[in-house]
Amino acid sequence: MKSIYTLFILIGFTSLLNFSCVSKKKYKASQARVERLRMDSTSQHVAVTQCNLSLKECSNGLNSSKDLVSQLSDKNATVLRDLQELSKNSQMTITEQAKRLADMQKIIQNQRDVMNKLKKTVSDALVGFTPEELSIEIKHGNIYVSLQEKLLFKSGSDKVDPKGKDALLKLASVLNSNPDINVNIEGHTDSIPIKGIFADNWALSVSRATSIVRILTADGVNPHSIIASGRGEYYPVESNAYDVGRARNRRTEIILSPNLSELFKLLNQ
Repeated sequence: MKSIYTLFILIGFTSLLNFSCVSKKKYKASQARVERLRMDSTSQHVAVTQCNLSLKECSNGLNSSKDLVSQLSDKNATVLRDLQELSKNSQMTITEQAKRLADMQKIIQNQRDVMNKLKKTVSDALVGFTPEELSIEIKHGNIYVSLQEKLLFKSGSDKVDPKGKDALLKLASVLNSNPDINVNIEGHTDSIPIKGIFADNWALSVSRATSIVRILTADGVNPHSIIASGRGEYYPVESNAYDVGRARNRRTEIILSPNLSELFKLLNQ
């Protein structure tokens, strides 16, 4: 009987021990599951937080995009209005420019016709002089009346000879009939240094031009339309290395220019 009781006690103790071992395993397993759940919960919380932040950023980005689209739409509308206005103004400008160009071409052609007619008139007036004494040509839109030294002056002098004065008076008659023509008297020399009352060739060229101006203005040419200038030896038409070239360089050029005030007025409009 005692043995049986002892057996029951042993069985109960063993069962209790086994139960205790099983409970510890379940406890540890439960702890592991709880830890996993906690970690999952934390991860989910982080994910949800990040998602909320992303949604907020997306929302902010969407709002910014909407604002940008609105601004771009406004700018696009402004640009379209400007383009329409520019197109309208451009059409007007093209029309105006076409008219202005036609007016300019008309003025230029009129000036060309005037200069051609004036050249013929000057040539007719000076018909009695030889090509070795003077020449007439249209160059750069102007009429160049080139008078050689032997027609106008003695060597080293600024006093006009009688034959040269006769040519100048005939030219003055033409200029008086064409008061809108500007006149530039340009004196030229060769490169041989001068001896006498003039300091140098430049002074001689200016003094000769001034002498011609006095003759023309004394015969009625408007002094407001005439200029006296000298280039000395610095604008030769031939080489100064030989006699023929130096002779051609000793000249006085009377440059007749059309009055371009009407053309300049049109350009400045």
